[in-house]
Amino acid sequence: MTHSEILTMLGDYVDYLIANSSAEAPLWNIEKVRSGKPNKWNYIDGCMITACLSLYHTTGDQKYLDFSKNFIDYFVQEDGSIQTYDPKEYNLDNVNQGKNLFTLYDIFGDEKYRRAIDTIRSQLLTQPRTKDGNFWHKAIYPWQVWLDGTYMAQPFYMEYETRYNGMKGGQDSYKQFMNIKKYMRDPKTGLYYHGYDESRQMYWADPVTGCSANFWLRAMGWFLVAMVDVLERMDEQMYYEYRAIMAMFKEAVEAMIQFQDAETGMFWQVIDKAGVPGNYLETSGSSLFAYAVLKGVRLGYLPKRFRAYGEKAFYGTCDKYLGVNDKGELQLSGICLVAGLGGATRRDGSLEYYFSEPIVENDAKGVGPLLLAYTEILAAQKQ
Repeated sequence: MTHSEILTMLGDYVDYLIANSSAEAPLWNIEKVRSGKPNKWNYIDGCMITACLSLYHTTGDQKYLDFSKNFIDYFVQEDGSIQTYDPKEYNLDNVNQGKNLFTLYDIFGDEKYRRAIDTIRSQLLTQPRTKDGNFWHKAIYPWQVWLDGTYMAQPFYMEYETRYNGMKGGQDSYKQFMNIKKYMRDPKTGLYYHGYDESRQMYWADPVTGCSANFWLRAMGWFLVAMVDVLERMDEQMYYEYRAIMAMFKEAVEAMIQFQDAETGMFWQVIDKAGVPGNYLETSGSSLFAYAVLKGVRLGYLPKRFRAYGEKAFYGTCDKYLGVNDKGELQLSGICLVAGLGGATRRDGSLEYYFSEPIVENDAKGVGPLLLAYTEILAAQKQ
């Protein structure tokens, strides 16, 4: 396909997803569809609504805003409570959707969104932390920091502090990033491990470093986007911290580029294990890389020459995995459904584990990031 054909197909694809989705039954939440349970407030829908709102800002098309508002309004009540969300569950994943409340509040000025923002902020006030000050990923995973959690919580946290709290928590957010660099970065490759257990007690944790064993692509992608999104929300008063996160971001992108597949521009499910039996070129993490890099270039966090790496990942992912299925429906495939550490299924962070998780179509963990990268492509064309 030509680039223009890919962009046209993506426009049709998002229309198809929206037309067949509601807050009760989003087509793109494959875990929820498979479970057969009613939908809840969750980060997967958060990714998709962030993409829809970004498409609204980029294209001006009202349908994206209308859909996003209706979706969020299904959960957000007048008093600021959020159906199915409990701050005391202490799950960082549930913070992600909160970013979209700022956008809706700016557009509509409805105080219920402002109250709901405070509801989510209340979780972070008492979220359990490591001794070094990082949020636990979830209450059910004590002493653990996962790269995923930076994307889920830190952009919301930084935006709240910048807008409403005189940047009081800005330094705290910055220190959490610096701790991740200190404990989770591999000095040899420059990549970051998926998880870190401060207690060193989990079966997946290295007894010396506390880190999990491998570099999972989507976790690294979440982390790249977390840095871009936090930089975008930081106040210029935090000059030193701003420069430090920007340097960390550029360094991480440069580390990733060393592992970019030359033919497709994509990345492998376990980043540094290209061609190992069971490994595969994966959509969600490749799309997150594309989005982080294209947005980083647009906002001046990366030199313009980096745009080529982001575009290669974006178009390469579309070439390989965007198409039409047997029923004649548009679909995006090659998406790892889920991967984590610990839990009842003893997810041990091994190569075999990461290769064993289901590979699915149309899940928002891949679709959302690809659409966000698509909005960056559209934005660049307007410049």
